[in-house]
Amino acid sequence: MRVLRISAQDTYPIRQQVLVPTHELKKAKFENDDDEDISFHLGAFLDGKLVSVASFFYERNPLFPDLHQYQLRGMATLPEHQGKGLSSELLTTAFPIIKQNFCTLLWCNARVSAVGFYEKVGFKKLNEDVFEIDDIGPHILMYKQI
Repeated sequence: MRVLRISAQDTYPIRQQVLVPTHELKKAKFENDDDEDISFHLGAFLDGKLVSVASFFYERNPLFPDLHQYQLRGMATLPEHQGKGLSSELLTTAFPIIKQNFCTLLWCNARVSAVGFYEKVGFKKLNEDVFEIDDIGPHILMYKQI
């Protein structure tokens, strides 16, 4: 397995298939995806095929006191490759990049079904409040100090 930087466009097919399968591809595209001053994207490759993606955005959430933060969005792994540690590797690669950019916190709106995964890689819940993201489902705000 190799983890490499990829373009935003490279993330769209996997995001769409895994995260919003009942929606049009445009739902898999995020604001500032293509702004290299604000975002970066990582992909995990197995046998030369992109099978897992994650995107990181320089975005401050006012609920956290840290001035410099990144938001994790659009992390997705093709179903046949889930459970192989690919998402963990994407995050392991991202942490030093985030720190190098003088950021101290990574946060995400985690799907409730993925909370256990995030806790295993060191994320914590800000609180127990569950909120709904339209057409996606229940989420909880999580963070990790970098």
